[in-house]
Amino acid sequence: MNSFQNARRIVFKVGSSSLTYETGLINIRQIEQLCRILADIKNSGRDVILVSSGSIAVGTAKLGLKARARSMPEKQAAAAVGQCELMYLYDKHFSEYHHKVAQILLTRDVVEDPLRKQNVQNTFESLLRMGAIPVVNENDTVSTEEIEFGDNDTLSAIVASLTGADALVLLSDIDGLYEKNPAECPGAPLIPHVPAITPYIESIAGGAGSSRGTGGMATKISAAKIALGCGCVMAIVNGSKLETLYSLLEGRQVGTTFGGDLYD
Repeated sequence: MNSFQNARRIVFKVGSSSLTYETGLINIRQIEQLCRILADIKNSGRDVILVSSGSIAVGTAKLGLKARARSMPEKQAAAAVGQCELMYLYDKHFSEYHHKVAQILLTRDVVEDPLRKQNVQNTFESLLRMGAIPVVNENDTVSTEEIEFGDNDTLSAIVASLTGADALVLLSDIDGLYEKNPAECPGAPLIPHVPAITPYIESIAGGAGSSRGTGGMATKISAAKIALGCGCVMAIVNGSKLETLYSLLEGRQVGTTFGGDLYD
């Protein structure tokens, strides 16, 4: 068994690489499956919060740009276009399973100001009480270096803390945390469970991930530190194997879990 089996409020974070093809265009089959499974998890009586990357990648493709936007104004323009597309898709697919979605866009200054932080927490609680699925992203259209979270792994851990979530699940393009970079060492063993973040665990985290995302294993370990610090367990699960979310929540070993109980 694991601590995820009894989790009643779960934050799921999905990255750009799990939502899009190398072209930057939406992976329709992937987003349909994601919405179906999260809707089913919500039907089981759990609160579901989705932190979704992808606005810049989707906006870049929709605008016909040949490469990922690099300047801040270009990124913000791409995000403005891409966020509309993402929310349209989430609304469309979740509504097929009779679930409502709500968009929440955050910047760091919001959660660092006590009054605004309380307002955000009140909004989350109201939405969850009303049965909605909050879909969260960084407000890329207005964020600058001073107020940005930097990556959605960090944002998802902060959302888990803000909402008092029991569990955080990072859907990645890799099966979990390995003792060595599997791209460089194909036979490197997967670490199934990390009870605490130690200097060794931090030392084996690599750099940036795919060209469509901003994070990597290092940001996921940083997210784990935030999550575990507020009593929330965390897991890294391969986003291309979404059906394994059922196994994780049924108490079986999936990916790499952080904190909580060891598997029997």
